[in-house]
Amino acid sequence: MFTKVLIANRGEIACRIAKTCRSLGIKTVAVYSDADKEALHVQACDEAIFIGGSAPKESYLLGNQIIEQAIACGAEAIHPGYGFLSENADFAQACAVAGLVFIGPPATAIMAMGSKSAAKSLMEKAQVPLVPGYHGDQQEFNFLHKQADQIGYPVLLKASAGGGGKGMRIVQDSFSFEEALASCKREAMTSFGDDKVLVEKYLTRPRHIEVQVFADKHGNCVYLFDRDCSVQRRHQKVLEEAPAPCMSLELKQAMGEAAVNAAKAVNYEGAGTVEFIAEADNEGQAGQFYFMEMNTRLQVEHPVTEMITGQDLVEWQLRVAAGESLPLMQHELKEHGHALEARIYAENPENQFLPSTGTLFSMKMPKEERGIVRVDTGVREGDIISPFYDPMIAKLIVWGEDRPTALARMATALAQVNIVGLSSNVAFLGRLVKNESFVKPNLDTGLIPRYESELLHADTQVDFESLAFLVGGQLLAEQKALSAYSSEINSPWQKNDGWRMNGSCNRAFTFTLDDAHQLHIAHLDYFRNTLSYNGEVKRFTYSKDCEMLRIGLNAKRSTACVIIEIIHPEIIHLFRDGRHQKWHYLNPLELTHNEEDGIGKLTAPMPGRVVSIRVQVGDQVKMGDSLLVVEAMKMEHTITAPIDGVIAEILFAEGEQVSEGDQLIIFVSST
Repeated sequence: MFTKVLIANRGEIACRIAKTCRSLGIKTVAVYSDADKEALHVQACDEAIFIGGSAPKESYLLGNQIIEQAIACGAEAIHPGYGFLSENADFAQACAVAGLVFIGPPATAIMAMGSKSAAKSLMEKAQVPLVPGYHGDQQEFNFLHKQADQIGYPVLLKASAGGGGKGMRIVQDSFSFEEALASCKREAMTSFGDDKVLVEKYLTRPRHIEVQVFADKHGNCVYLFDRDCSVQRRHQKVLEEAPAPCMSLELKQAMGEAAVNAAKAVNYEGAGTVEFIAEADNEGQAGQFYFMEMNTRLQVEHPVTEMITGQDLVEWQLRVAAGESLPLMQHELKEHGHALEARIYAENPENQFLPSTGTLFSMKMPKEERGIVRVDTGVREGDIISPFYDPMIAKLIVWGEDRPTALARMATALAQVNIVGLSSNVAFLGRLVKNESFVKPNLDTGLIPRYESELLHADTQVDFESLAFLVGGQLLAEQKALSAYSSEINSPWQKNDGWRMNGSCNRAFTFTLDDAHQLHIAHLDYFRNTLSYNGEVKRFTYSKDCEMLRIGLNAKRSTACVIIEIIHPEIIHLFRDGRHQKWHYLNPLELTHNEEDGIGKLTAPMPGRVVSIRVQVGDQVKMGDSLLVVEAMKMEHTITAPIDGVIAEILFAEGEQVSEGDQLIIFVSST
């Protein structure tokens, strides 16, 4: 076994690898960029080495420099994690030439499976069923357009060297093909340095099912069962589960054996995932399956396989890379129970899932319970989610004896996640795991778009109880602020009981969400209060219970989490029953106003780079017209005209960086 391993990655996967290495007595070396100097993965390792600038191409993609540092620090092996250099055949080969063990498959296997088109040709020879499409080398526009027309729409354009949903476009008709191909090729070149694409028939009810495979240097290869990754947005996975539901045992075995055959065809070693697409019927039952691609690395969703098998797949990787045989053979592998993984991202589901950047002011996660609830993360409170890397905050994984139990545990665990400081998809995930189609389960990759109105909406539900929590939170914050004026226990400044010499204290509190809501509190004597809202009056109590706020309205007692931002104390976050609402408190002692109307100008919804400008000064535009494209975190986002008008000024050029809120275009309304 190795004595020292360099982890050529960052974030939660670097922390995950370090944890297993520590359990095996292996020293670890982290690498970090400018943006990651104080990152959690740096602290998780025994040593840490600075490798360059914040952008991946200036740090985590510098393969030669990473190899040099590994040799210099005495590491015997490099674990690439996933992403970055994990599927780079040249890097794997360079490690071998330098005398370092690359903890992954040989370069030949990465090369064989690295190109989607080449891999499909290989699978075609092995008689693995393929989705109808063109996977060749000809990339001329007219040729690809003709292929798409012959296949029949809708078709799917995919970056040949791609993954993670990047460089993929669904084309609904021949008229839309040219723009979709150009965008797909741009994104593919940016993400993978290769703009080659393939064209496939797009299945109307596809299920995305994958099989975990493992092979050693001695010719042994097994599959560790299947996972369902059908619940996606923008071709990126949101929820994963194992085993895949609504599949016959015969289909599971056939898919597993096909995955093993695919691995053996390229003399595979280590962890890999063979991804299939299956036709789903009206009830979500998987039918005929087709080979999609093989990911020659550890997957983001590997924890669900670990939960149902009881195996540590990173430990398997380390042992196989060190020359040991597989820990278990196929007949020894058993699956037990059901596991789910939710990817918690810094993004705004209500605004087209645009990534969110900023400081994690507050980050509360459910308590981990071995084998039941697990949290994999690479950040903690106070850390910054930067625009340079994937905006993942954490992976929340739960296990249950069966799928309904796992679903219930996931809903409960998500309700305990509180994130303040930037937008997150937690509330969206909470709605998703309760969605009727997902619970049934009737799954396919169109589930989220199909239930968009139900899943992608801001929570604006208002009730007396929610507003009472806001009042209680504000009163406790005021009490805490007043206590700072005096350290005397019996000082009147330490009390916030509304005492008056004659009569009672009456106050009005106004909070806004979509609309303004006003409540009135009457302090009678000591801590006897009444709270009124919309003509309804109730006895009211409030107190702090650890990190939770406990209130009483008449005889009912309830708890929730209320967090008031430090920098913006007028913003109050209410976490209750898995819901997250961001309220504003209108302080009557402050005169504030906001006159920004936003009319006549467009601002950047997130930090990124302008990759395409589709209008010129003087152009007439209509609401919904495409104006420019901003790339953020390797994904393209199209900015459209909010109203009809004339372009008056374009403030940025193609290739320039923009910050969130930067004014991009000025135009004059034509209405």
